[in-house]
Amino acid sequence: DEKLITDDTIVTAKEAREDDLLVVHTRRYLSKLKWSFVVSTITEIPPLFLLPNFLVQRRVLKPLRTQTGGTIMAGKLAIERGWAINVGGGFHHCSGDKGGGFCAYADITLAIKFLFERVEGVSKATIIDLDAHQGNGHARDFIDDKRVYIMDMYNRHIYPGDTFAKRAIKRKIELDWGTEDKEYLEKVETHVKGALNEVTPDVIIYNAGTDILDGDPLGGLSISPQGIIKRDEIVFSISRSRSIPILMVTSGGYQKRTARIIADSILNLHNLGLISNSLSNKSRI
Repeated sequence: DEKLITDDTIVTAKEAREDDLLVVHTRRYLSKLKWSFVVSTITEIPPLFLLPNFLVQRRVLKPLRTQTGGTIMAGKLAIERGWAINVGGGFHHCSGDKGGGFCAYADITLAIKFLFERVEGVSKATIIDLDAHQGNGHARDFIDDKRVYIMDMYNRHIYPGDTFAKRAIKRKIELDWGTEDKEYLEKVETHVKGALNEVTPDVIIYNAGTDILDGDPLGGLSISPQGIIKRDEIVFSISRSRSIPILMVTSGGYQKRTARIIADSILNLHNLGLISNSLSNKSRI
């Protein structure tokens, strides 16, 4: 309705191919996805077990591979143009050899590895994970990689509670049930600045889950729609003020109204001049 997303300002994501996925995933793991039972377990959708795998591939995994391809593409766009938003992705519970928590492909790990291997001048990355859940997938993938700094702020009481993966988090902020806007936003600003003071990365991957929203059945936090919009504004303001390219993925969010909130947040970023759809800076979303 606002004419922000048009044919001139959007790049259509391409499905990640097997060769792309093998940059991170093992052949053994990808072979497992040919079993409907495995996909039903990873996505936590039991009826998928009853469907033939060709339908699961077409209706479930192909859309996830397309979102994954979008994250990989958005990484390159962010480096070229300063920012990019994949309206999807953020599968932060999937690692190279294991899926879970609705996440079948490790798109964040893939985007970072593609940048390290294929884009000159990118050798350090910071993940700012503000989904309500601990991002254990990319943490496991980068647990011994000093090039990747992970900041993760999440509800300490919910899935996945991955103690091993927590070892990879350089800046860990654990929240309690029902955390509200004031405390939350103060911590976001303090710790994003702190993380970027510790290490100046070549790119930021911002996992912007909306499952922090009050009433979300899986997040357990109490952040208002205005709080989510302000959170995204804080992260973009800090990254843009330091001229660090930022890639945003939208990750978790399990209420119908989260789509409207994501749209309002993107419009707010645009209205503040933190992102642009001018012809000279087009094709970023």
